[in-house]
Amino acid sequence: MPDLLDANDSQMAMLADLVAGLQAAEETISGMLAARDGMLTMASRLAIDIARQANHPDYGDMATRAVAAEIGAAQRVSDRTIERRMAAASRLVTDLPDVWAAQGAGRITAAHTRVIVEAGAHLDDPRDRAAYAAAVLVIAEAESPNRLRRHARRIAERFQARSLTERHRDARDNRRVWVNDLDDGMSELGVQGPSTLIHGMYDRLSQMAHRVREENARAAKERKARDARPASDDPSVDSSDEPRDDRTVDQLRADLLADLVLTGAPTGRGSEDALLDAIHARVEVTVPVMTLMDECGSRTDLPAAELDGRCPIDAATARRIAGAAIGWDRVLTHPISGALLAVDRYRPGDQLKRHLRARDQRCRFPTCGLAARRCDIDHTHAAAEGGPTCEDNLAHFCRRHHVMKHHSPWQVEQRVGGVLEWRSPTGDVYIDRAPAQNTVRFTPAESTPAEFETAAFGTAESTPVKFETAESALVPF
Repeated sequence: MPDLLDANDSQMAMLADLVAGLQAAEETISGMLAARDGMLTMASRLAIDIARQANHPDYGDMATRAVAAEIGAAQRVSDRTIERRMAAASRLVTDLPDVWAAQGAGRITAAHTRVIVEAGAHLDDPRDRAAYAAAVLVIAEAESPNRLRRHARRIAERFQARSLTERHRDARDNRRVWVNDLDDGMSELGVQGPSTLIHGMYDRLSQMAHRVREENARAAKERKARDARPASDDPSVDSSDEPRDDRTVDQLRADLLADLVLTGAPTGRGSEDALLDAIHARVEVTVPVMTLMDECGSRTDLPAAELDGRCPIDAATARRIAGAAIGWDRVLTHPISGALLAVDRYRPGDQLKRHLRARDQRCRFPTCGLAARRCDIDHTHAAAEGGPTCEDNLAHFCRRHHVMKHHSPWQVEQRVGGVLEWRSPTGDVYIDRAPAQNTVRFTPAESTPAEFETAAFGTAESTPVKFETAESALVPF
């Protein structure tokens, strides 16, 4: 893959200009979308003012429809669409003005804004919203929207009036299955249910699909070897009529799901607890130990358990998974900074791999969020060139970025603390820091040691306590 390696100076200069131009265009688009939200908010307020001035009994509903219809007719857009845009813009501008201003200045994109608004939709107190916006914007200006989502959810959890366990208990009543009909004789099946079960289902389908692909590759290799033999060696063998399975992993997942649902029989395990016992998928749950000890699940000042670093789950589910796991990793973090100190396990295993997985949590290329368990562990400096196999020279990369690192001009150096410094083909430098640990952190009673003054993105804080380490359980099952 020598594509960019063979580029001349003028081509690289053109690439650098294109990157700079696209960045400027993206900032302009973000600013224009924020300006549109501002004007839509003004239109919404104008409708309310008109209704209030005339003392309308519908509190502005009809005035809002009329204004939306006026804007929609001019733009050739449905007035219902315009009314939805007006409502969304008003929520952003009124409830999260700092986020709106950041998008207007081009510091974040509209995609970042959507993630922030969705994660903080439950916040009713203006002071909570302001504190949430201040904390999440620091991350949004440095991370991609897909990476931001987990941080935004984690930060928003700090301001929940009810614990996640209580909310999950109510949310489970909304579980359902639905069908949407598509074109060309196709339909899609949707499922809403507990995150642990949904991710477990998806991972089991993925394992089965990859197993089929591996078997297909083995069969194809044997068929090719037979075809290469002289016909006289075994005239009874003719592989030309053998069926060939060229289905992709996505196609296999869909076929396997249909097979399991249509031909399988329910086991009678109707409860969520019974289904959790049946899961044999590879899913990781990170549980702060103090959250694990909260048997009632009623405390809102503790970080929630996290599923695969993607979404929070209730403490009761996390405790059940931890209790059923044959082994789990203990992640020790500094009680103030939240920095990773060490990883050990209550059963023997590969210590270094566990430490790296707990540190990196995802692919370490900027903007990529693929879970570490689905990535390759790569030497920053190649082992063939004398690079050591140690924490300071290893990091997780998904297959896409692993290949790109070795076959393109992108270069990476690992700095102190697992910080990766990527240099692009045009010479720009991008810094990727390992995500913060999902752990309890404490406010120092005295001055913080100098080596922990600069921390990664934070999690939760509590009152000053003398504490040596914080723990999280990383549970594979």
